[in-house]
Amino acid sequence: MSQYEFTISLQLRHPDIDPARITHAIGIEPQHTWKAGDPRRGTSDEPLEGVYRESYWMGRVMEEPQLSAERLSVESMLMQTLAHLRRAQSFLQRFRLDGGIAELHVSLFTRDQFNLELSPDSLSWLGRLGLAVALEIHPHSPHVASAAPN
Repeated sequence: MSQYEFTISLQLRHPDIDPARITHAIGIEPQHTWKAGDPRRGTSDEPLEGVYRESYWMGRVMEEPQLSAERLSVESMLMQTLAHLRRAQSFLQRFRLDGGIAELHVSLFTRDQFNLELSPDSLSWLGRLGLAVALEIHPHSPHVASAAPN
């Protein structure tokens, strides 16, 4: 099996929910949030023109990218995350019915070809929880320095 690095985050968008409700229901501390109607802020917290049109919440499932191993893979972390989110199943179902979108964002960093398999159980739970999966694939690891050309 080829090794790869990966990280997973949970991202939710909603027409107008208070992000604090998401944090309470999900049980994960967010890294970024804003509420629909709040004044927009830049990456350095400087004020921007306008207000946010929708509420946004993003929480990391993993603090930093992890190297895959026999016991650690996207699939295993996905299953752990889904097990955690099952407690919030009714919240996520209402969230979706109210116009919200919930997505697990998976970033993969690899130098070699690899195989990513999602089990029927994980796909079933993704569907029951109303979660989309976005895969972002990078051709190299952010932690391995590139060789300089000669």
